[in-house]
Order: sequence, then structure tokens, then C-alpha cells
Amino acid sequence: MTTALYRRYRPESFGEMIGQAQVTDPLMTALRGDRVGHAYLFSGPRGCGKTTSARILARCLNCAEGPTDTPCGVCDSCVELGRGGGGSLDVVEIDAASHNGVDDARDLRERAIFAPARDRFKIFILDEAHMVTPQGFNALLKLVEEPPDHVKFIFATTEPEKVIGTIRSRTHHYPFRLVAPAAMLEYVEQLCAQEGVQVEAGVLPLVVRAGGGSPRDTLSLLDQLIAGSEDGQVAYARAVALLGYTHAELLDEVVSAFAANDAGAAFAAIDRVVQTGQDPRRFVDDLLERLRDLIVVAATGEGAGAVLRGIPADELERMSVQAGAFGADRLSRIADLVVGTLDDMSGATSPRLQLELLVARVLASAAGVAAAPAAAAVATPAAPAATPPSSAPAASAPAASAPAASAPVAPAPTPPAGPISIGQVRDAWPEVLQQLEPVSRSSWMLATAATPVAFQDDVLTLVFQSQADVAAFKKLAGGKGPSEDLRGAILAVLGVRVKYVARHEPTPGAGDGGASAGPAAPGPGGEPATAPSTSDGHPAAPAPAPQASAPATPRGGDGPAPGVPASTRPAPARSASAPSGAAPVTEWAVATIPSGDADGAPAPQFAVDDEPEDAAAVPARTLTLQRDGDVMPYADVPPDDEDDVPPPPDDDAPVPPRLPVAAQQAPRAAAAESAVATRTPSARGNRIERVGEAVVRQVLGATFIREEPHTPATRFN
Repeated sequence: MTTALYRRYRPESFGEMIGQAQVTDPLMTALRGDRVGHAYLFSGPRGCGKTTSARILARCLNCAEGPTDTPCGVCDSCVELGRGGGGSLDVVEIDAASHNGVDDARDLRERAIFAPARDRFKIFILDEAHMVTPQGFNALLKLVEEPPDHVKFIFATTEPEKVIGTIRSRTHHYPFRLVAPAAMLEYVEQLCAQEGVQVEAGVLPLVVRAGGGSPRDTLSLLDQLIAGSEDGQVAYARAVALLGYTHAELLDEVVSAFAANDAGAAFAAIDRVVQTGQDPRRFVDDLLERLRDLIVVAATGEGAGAVLRGIPADELERMSVQAGAFGADRLSRIADLVVGTLDDMSGATSPRLQLELLVARVLASAAGVAAAPAAAAVATPAAPAATPPSSAPAASAPAASAPAASAPVAPAPTPPAGPISIGQVRDAWPEVLQQLEPVSRSSWMLATAATPVAFQDDVLTLVFQSQADVAAFKKLAGGKGPSEDLRGAILAVLGVRVKYVARHEPTPGAGDGGASAGPAAPGPGGEPATAPSTSDGHPAAPAPAPQASAPATPRGGDGPAPGVPASTRPAPARSASAPSGAAPVTEWAVATIPSGDADGAPAPQFAVDDEPEDAAAVPARTLTLQRDGDVMPYADVPPDDEDDVPPPPDDDAPVPPRLPVAAQQAPRAAAAESAVATRTPSARGNRIERVGEAVVRQVLGATFIREEPHTPATRFN
């Protein structure tokens, strides 16, 4: 029976440690200067020498000639803590994974009180220290902070962040690292020479790669290969089969097929990978490793051997030929495709399909690169010596029809010969949407819901299906947003940079309120204008509309209603939270659309955005009603006089029945037109007006939604 390699070759001094100079050098300096602390924390990946270093430190402290940085190896303490020793009575190794509670900490405190039996110090080595519970650490805290002079603590852990801060702050922390491949390769070569084992070329690099920088894992794998070898010869084929890597010949076959753009050979090699039962993910990982080696060979040339240690000279020569067949640029592009496929294969249900698609992409990319010079050759003679700017896109049409290179350049838009009409915009709208879709999917979805209704003086009027779409269209973040994306698509298709008028125009007759009560003023393109929206989603009027003298129902302390806007559109009520004790009110939101003044002058135009963020929002006018009783009959409304105090309403007065929506539209339209014809200038300005509920119901066609507490809106809510 033989002992495992990692046990037979465990270091017995700091000088035998490999790849951990950042730990061994300061510890040896502290030992030489007699500046040893009372508690140490060794952290790092598994199998990198934490526990071994703790034992070496214990040997240095308890050596008969110590404390010293180099143990003598012959005294009782050094022999007991060496490779074949059974352990020292004064050096206690505790597995913290199974001794992590408060009772174990109390037992350790009781043992620490007694002086060492023979040696200079009593040393406690706590392996897997991160498994100790916070209660156990707290029980040890006082002992670790102020231990007896003969007590030393060494904590070893793979997760130092799980050791509570009060313990970490009282220790000297030394982080261990994984060993570099070059140092590990040199170490296993020396070990094989000492063991008298012969290995074929390429075996030890695979062992080092599989070990992942951990000396213990690397020696365990090498021990397994040596145990399974025949006549002390470790064969490359057996190492590849045992470690699960791809054979170099198969990698050469795939790489050569890619270089020659031979689809048959490439897919045949992939079939061999699948038929031999190899994991497709491991094959893609090995292929990426080979591409990395080829990139290094292409970049370093004859100096590749100094970077790619352990690779035989004949294999380096083959890789040099392969790298020359590809070129650095194509190798980088193929490596990007392999990296993307490797990411996609994580958790994939069909890794073979992903592997075959990778081969198809690599071959397609090679075909695209080969076709690019031919496309350039076709495009060059087609351009005359003196080409007018307007004919440039036509001259480059043959080049656009050829297979594109890796970075195609879109032709510049052709300036329009004359002014663009709304008909041209509508005809080109599908092409604009097609241009916008690859730029931003969300912007494309908003644009598909928009309808261009007018175009005049580079001002494009768009009608959206909802006010939320209007707000989303105008939203910008860092100078980018749907409006800017659409502006770029229009510029690419029509060659003109547009400005916008974006508005919401609901379907006529929708809801209980029916259609608008009056005609709307024409917009920039001749279509009916609609009020722009404010930031809170409510409609906004650009200017105060003149008021008509219409009777209103008095409601409690509100006083008589002053009048009714000429042309309005009901909007849903806006809910707002109010502090406790706020009076319940009913809120009606009405957007006012100017229809011109009494002399027939046109209403002011809506704001047009030079840039979307510059569009000014006009404050909305709302009608806020106090609900403190039943609705009075419209016939009992007193004249519009603010100085008169209205009498209390008659609770027994009958309420007229509500007519169907269709039957109400004609009377409302007639009443609104009459109000427009007879209105007089209002002296109330643009402040919030309160009107009777009957007026809102019968004249404006509004619908009561709910009653809730109300507080005035601010810029923050």
C-alpha cells in the first residue's frame, strides 16, 4: 500500500512551498526577528497549502533550536509534526466543521489554561474556521484577544468573510493564492523525475490545467494517472480519456476544417465528438483553449514557446501553420462566436444543437469575409468620376446588393427634391418603421401605435391612441428616447429632420361622455387640434377659453357657477391622497380646446418641439366640485351672480332622467355652439373655476366617477 503523492511530498519547511512567496517570506522574516503574533488567519482556495503552512509554523515555533524560520527536522517536535509523524501533544488540530459550538469553545478555553506538556508553546490549529458559529466565536473572543503567553492560534479557512470581524481584527491575516501554471508544471516535472515515471508529451499540461492551480488537486490527478499507467509510462490517450479533454488530433481536424471552410469535415468531426460520448460543453471549452493558443502563436511568432509552456515543438509548429491560415482578425471573430456559444450552453437542454449551430456560424462568417472583396470590386467601377450628390445612392446600389462585409456602412439619405407632403410621409411610414425596429424595439412599438396626420414646414403631427403613449414618446433619458429614435429613422428614409406635435385623439363617441361638445381649432396641418398633455397625464389648454354665461347649480358654499367653457372634452378623474380630515370632493378633469375668439380670430397654435425636451406644457384647468347634497334640477339654477348667496337646495326636487348618450350629443353640441356665439370675455382669468354638478352633467356630458379626499396637485405629486 502506497501513500498518496500529496502526502508523501507535503512540504516540511517554508522553503519547500511553491507559489506562496507573499505568505512565506513575511512569516520567515517575523520568525527571524522574533516578532511572532499570538493569532494568525490563513485564507485561500482549497488545496493551496493553508493547513500545511500552519503545521510548518508550529514546527518553527516549537523546534528545539527555535523559534526559527527553518526547522531542524531532528528534534522530537519536528519529527512528530513531519510527514510521517503522528502529531504533537502540544499542537492541537481541531476540525471546526464538527466542533463549532459554544460548548466546544468552552472546552478549548479550559484546555488553553494549562501549560504545554513539553514544547515551548501550546498551538491550536482550527481548520475550516468559517464553520464556527457566531456564538462559538464570541465564546472564544476573550481568549483570542488576550491569550496566555504560551498559547498561539492559527485559523485556516476558505471563506474569511464568514469569520466575524472581532476575531479577524485580532489576527494577522495571510491570503494564499492558486499556484501559477508555469510554477506548477515545473514542480510536477521534478516530481515525476523523482518518482521515475515517464509521461508522454502533452500529459502534464493537461494535468496542470485540470488541477486548476491547486497543488493538492494536481498531485491527486497525477497520482491517479500514474496508478493506471502500464510499465511506468503515462500515455497521452489515456490521460485525455481519463481527464475528459478533447484529443489534440480532433481539435486539429476541426481547426483545419474551419481554415479550409470545409463544412463536410467540420460536421464529421462534430459527429465524432458526439459519438464518442464526449461532453459538447467540454469540447467547446477545449476549442476555445486552442483558439487562444493560436492567437498567442499569431501574435508572438517564434516566442510562443516561452508563453505556451509544456507544448511540444512539433505541435507548436502545426499551430503556427494553422494561425497563418486564419489570420489574427478571423481568429478573434471565431473566438467571439465560441465564447457566446459557451455562455449559451450553460443550462441548455440540447448542447449538441448549440455545437452544430456554432459550426454553421463559423462557416458562414468565413463565407461572408471571402465575399467582401468581391463586393468591393463590384462597387468600385460603378461610381463615375464626377457623381452628383443626389445620384450617390443609385451608384452604390450594386454594392448594397452584394454580400455585406463585417461592418456595412449605410448610404447617406438623399435630400428631397422639393417639399415633402403628408402623403409622402404616409407612403414611407412602413419603411420608417422597418428602419426603426432594429434600433429600439420599444420605440418601434410606440411608433406603430402612432398615425401621421399632418406635415408642414418640417413639423410632423402624430396622433397616439392614449395619453400614456404620448408621455412615453416624449420621455428622454440622456438625450435618447423614442422621439429621437424615430427622428433618426425618418432622417434615414426621407432625408429630413422633423419636429413633432404629439397628441392623443380618442375615438369619437367613446365613453359615456360621447363626442366633444364643440368644434376644435385646426392644427398645423389642417387637422383638428388636440390639447397637449402635462407631465401628470392630464390634458392642458394653451390659453384660457372665453366663458359663456350659462346658468349653474349652486352647491353649498361654492356660490353660483360663473360659466362653462366653449369646447371641452371630459377626462377621467384624478385620484390624490389627502391628509386625514380632508373634505371629500368630486373632481372632474376637463381639457379646454380653444375655438377662436369672438371676432373669429384663430386660436393660438400648440407648442412645437425644436427638440422634444423643449416642448412647453400649459397648465391644465380642472373643475373641482364639493359634494354636499343631491343634484338640483337644472331648471332651478339661479342666474350667474357671484354676489348673490344661493338658497339651500330643495331635497324633494325631482332629478330629470338621464338620456342615452346618442340622444344627448345633439343638445350638448347645440348648447355649446350657442355658448360660443353669446359668450363674453371673462374677468376671472385662468384660475380654477367651480361650476354646478348639473352643468357638468348636462352641458359637458361628464360622468361622475367617484368621491374621494382631494388635495391640490404640486410638482412633486
